[in-house]
Amino acid sequence: MSAPILDVVHDAMNSPWIYLAVFVLATLDGFLPAFPSESVVIAAGAFAAAGAPNLWFLIVIAALGAFAGDHTSYLLGRVAGGPLLARTRPGSRRRRAFGWAAAALDRRGGLVLVVARYVPGGRTATTLTMGTVGFPLRTFSRFDAVAAVSWATYSACVGYLGGLAFEREPIKGVLLGLGLAISVTVVVEAVRHLVSHRARRVTLARQRKTLVAVRQGGVPEGGVPTADGAAQ
Repeated sequence: MSAPILDVVHDAMNSPWIYLAVFVLATLDGFLPAFPSESVVIAAGAFAAAGAPNLWFLIVIAALGAFAGDHTSYLLGRVAGGPLLARTRPGSRRRRAFGWAAAALDRRGGLVLVVARYVPGGRTATTLTMGTVGFPLRTFSRFDAVAAVSWATYSACVGYLGGLAFEREPIKGVLLGLGLAISVTVVVEAVRHLVSHRARRVTLARQRKTLVAVRQGGVPEGGVPTADGAAQ
């Protein structure tokens, strides 16, 4: 990166306005996922390794922004979640994200809000879904506080580690931090896919077993499994 551009980035990271920028982006990212708040927090974390911005203050501001954004998305879900979901095209990535959020919410309750932080497209879909189904606000806030703090700490510290590795070349530190974050996301998605695939295989096996038992004139112990693996 050329020296003039690097100087501008340095000046931005040393300015107190960087905290306002992080807060605004983290808030907007809660209900408008096009805003790259995680990348900005990682970049700021990389520069924090050189002393500015302050790492701990960065984490607090990012967490507050994420908390505010998630609650905005939750309230949007309470007010207009049904119509928003109806407008999504069946089979689209957004519709699948909403489906995943609803199924995960049934299985794990508020804990899914923490997990969704690390699932691409999962954060907004989850907060909107929780608002749409009327998930208790107090419980939502409690789990969201954990999610926001964990996300802010993770993003800032990943960038900080990259900055420590390249103290004299902060841009390389930013790239390393982003690479680490992408790697974690890929691993999370791979594990989620494997677990989901295994669950579908188990459910299909149970359904085949049930069908055979019914044809033979009985129902196996545990009842008839439904599409999500539960027995009736």
